[in-house]
Amino acid sequence: MRRSLFYSALVIAVLTCAACSSSLQATKSPGADLSQLKTLYVQRLPADTRGVERLISDQLNRMGFQSGYGDSETPPSPGDGIVTYQDKWMWDITMYMLQLNVQIRDAQNRMVLTAGHAMYTSLVRRSPEEMVEEVLTEIFKGEKR
Repeated sequence: MRRSLFYSALVIAVLTCAACSSSLQATKSPGADLSQLKTLYVQRLPADTRGVERLISDQLNRMGFQSGYGDSETPPSPGDGIVTYQDKWMWDITMYMLQLNVQIRDAQNRMVLTAGHAMYTSLVRRSPEEMVEEVLTEIFKGEKR
């Protein structure tokens, strides 16, 4: 009986911790110089109907970049970088953004210069605006502007 109670408590504790998990990280490609980025174009993910591209572009503008967004794979005017992203949404009483991945690519060859990732489960969820801000802040953390 004691052993069964112990295992039940252990399972509940593990499930509780798993439900509260979160992650925030960014990686930079070797040799990438993010200080050269001034003008960025956010390419809308074709399946995105929630306006995440606008949230990313607005946050980049607040951070001091010149940023625009659109559906085209190539920016309408020359720029330093192209921002791509993937968002994943889940349902738990309401829809919420579970995960956001952002890549900043070289405008000439589309190679990934840096990438950031945030994931928040239902119990620790963030608004899409908060997730965009956190990912971009993490990407540019320690970079000179």
